[in-house]
Amino acid sequence: MNVLKRISVGIHDSFIRFKMMEHAFTITVAVLIGIVAGFGAVGVRLLIKFFNELFFSAGPSITTFLSHFHHLFEAEGESFLEVVRALPWYHKLLAPAIGGAIVGPIIYFFAREAKGHGVPEVMDAMIRKGGAIRPRVGLVKALASAISIGSGGSVGREGPIVQIGSSIGSTVGQLLRVSSMRMRTFVGCGAAGGIAAAFNAPIAGALFSVEIILGDFGLAQFSPIVISSVVATTISRHFEGDFVAFFVPEYQLVNPLEFAPYLILGVVAGLVSVMFIKILYFAEDTFEHHVPIPEYLQPILGGLVIGAMGILFPQIYGVGYEAINMALYDEMAIGMLCGLIFVKIAATSITLASGGSGGIFAPSLFIGAMTGGCLGIIFHRLLPDYTASSGAYALVGMAALVSGTTHAPLTAIMIIFELTSDYKIILPLMVSSVISLLISSHLHKDSIYTLKLRRRGLDIYRGMEANVMRSLHVRDAMSADVQTIPEATPFKALVNLVAHGEHTYFPVVDQEQRLCGIVSINDVRGFLFEDEYLRDLIVARDVASTDVVTVVPHDDLNAVMKKFIEHNINEIPVVDPGNPHKVVGCIRKEELLEVYNKEMVKREVMGTMARQLTVADKEPRVHLLEGYSMAEVEAPPLFWDKSIMDLGIRANYNLEVVMIKRWEKVKGPGQRWARETIKMVPKAEDLIKQGDILVVMGDHQSIQRIKNMV
Repeated sequence: MNVLKRISVGIHDSFIRFKMMEHAFTITVAVLIGIVAGFGAVGVRLLIKFFNELFFSAGPSITTFLSHFHHLFEAEGESFLEVVRALPWYHKLLAPAIGGAIVGPIIYFFAREAKGHGVPEVMDAMIRKGGAIRPRVGLVKALASAISIGSGGSVGREGPIVQIGSSIGSTVGQLLRVSSMRMRTFVGCGAAGGIAAAFNAPIAGALFSVEIILGDFGLAQFSPIVISSVVATTISRHFEGDFVAFFVPEYQLVNPLEFAPYLILGVVAGLVSVMFIKILYFAEDTFEHHVPIPEYLQPILGGLVIGAMGILFPQIYGVGYEAINMALYDEMAIGMLCGLIFVKIAATSITLASGGSGGIFAPSLFIGAMTGGCLGIIFHRLLPDYTASSGAYALVGMAALVSGTTHAPLTAIMIIFELTSDYKIILPLMVSSVISLLISSHLHKDSIYTLKLRRRGLDIYRGMEANVMRSLHVRDAMSADVQTIPEATPFKALVNLVAHGEHTYFPVVDQEQRLCGIVSINDVRGFLFEDEYLRDLIVARDVASTDVVTVVPHDDLNAVMKKFIEHNINEIPVVDPGNPHKVVGCIRKEELLEVYNKEMVKREVMGTMARQLTVADKEPRVHLLEGYSMAEVEAPPLFWDKSIMDLGIRANYNLEVVMIKRWEKVKGPGQRWARETIKMVPKAEDLIKQGDILVVMGDHQSIQRIKNMV
């Protein structure tokens, strides 16, 4: 048993050392995530195909279905419209409703994050949770999206695949207990692998991840994401072959003057993008506030509406790739192309708003193809000698619409380029996509993804600072040491309390210790010039302002800062959430800013340490300024069982302790020991224990002095 324990500990220690070798560890995990994400994307396509046949055919047996696995992707979409058109009207009507009846409870009771188009949920997790996503989300999303799309829901599979891939990356990161910076990278690897496998476009997958999910083109993040994207594509191609998502016709730029029609296409695509965003969120608000049925039953209503629309327009069912191919090959009349723009927008909005699960990427491609195809027919009829066929405009329109809705032009351009492998299409793609982005962002600041985050109070355009403030709460910065003043306190005693107190605002309480007002120094100053006789009659209740601004411990610091600014105050009483008249503490602006600064330092330290400290160094150290550095040192015996405050480390040793690493026993095979960071920015009262590793900042001489004490 002891031998097995030593082997277990040795293996784990080796893993810890490998884990700290930043580049090798990250690349290895990126390959692993790419493999799993590739299998995930293949699995989602398999599930969608299964449910599609289950809902719109006689229903295949699982044995028969699996026996045709290798031919699964070759036949997808080739005859779906013909199959649907041959079905009776009630079948078309009821299939999406039945799918909604299954999806609603699955999402509502197992993973609410699986509702909608997925990508905003990943972005939310990156901003507020450091990339942590519940493992069950990927499984629920895969099942719910496959049923939604397979039963005719007018959504895409790319968004779900992104969320599933991101969930895989996050789960791997959580299992390996990595830092938040590595976690973000691994989530990005999963998202890139999902998109790459979905489109057979590895470069576009990587760009999607860094442009939308991470918003960071740093080399440290980009390299593993590209590797994960390529690996996922390799896995996908092994099962599906070197497929293309769309059958793209040969492209040609007929005349340099043709750039003018492509510019017009970009303008129109930008306008349609804004319309799509507004209608989608209008539909979400309608179902949320004006549909009086339980949330888990709303997908049934949405499914009935989609079914009714599909009776006349079966092209809206599912991802709609077959209709896109028809637009690319100029096989649709102009009336149908134009009509499907609006029908698809409505169908996708209703599917998602009612509680369906799926993405908006494929619908954006669909709407873009219809928009480009419609304009292409008009341009070709007006200028037949100077313009290409409508299929070329449908192709460029796909990228332009994606650029306008997602505000990610590089991803949009690269996806279409990888589908065509034709350099001649790059310039028209750039013209239309950039113009679409400019029009869309001018009319609507948020993309179809970031608008959902803004409605939750997250503003990615204000940068990390505002979102860090939202991740912190009053309980993190409040002080329980609050001085209350009885309402009957005479004025002279009140002046003495205010003059000698440490606070600038003093809550006033009644005989039952209920908050009834607040006194500030300015309030007292206003009564100092009253007649001496009148002042003897004044008590605290007369001076106090009854318009009291309060907060509760779970309020986020961003909301508190807004109150500080709005009311021009620098201290606010904290009250009990269950009893708004009971004062439990106070929060001052200075304390809020101190907590915020510590959190920013923590995140910066975490990132710096992860990048620059490796186990290969005998003395891990990060050089900051000339003569100053940050280093890991073992806690000397003199520090054991003493607090940072008792030791006076800053005053006596000229050092700042920014992190403590501690050996702690965790549950696992053989009760192995693992090193865990239990305090990122330790408090003054925290005790230092034997075996602790301190991460300190200071001059080289002071750091060496501590090391010599060990």
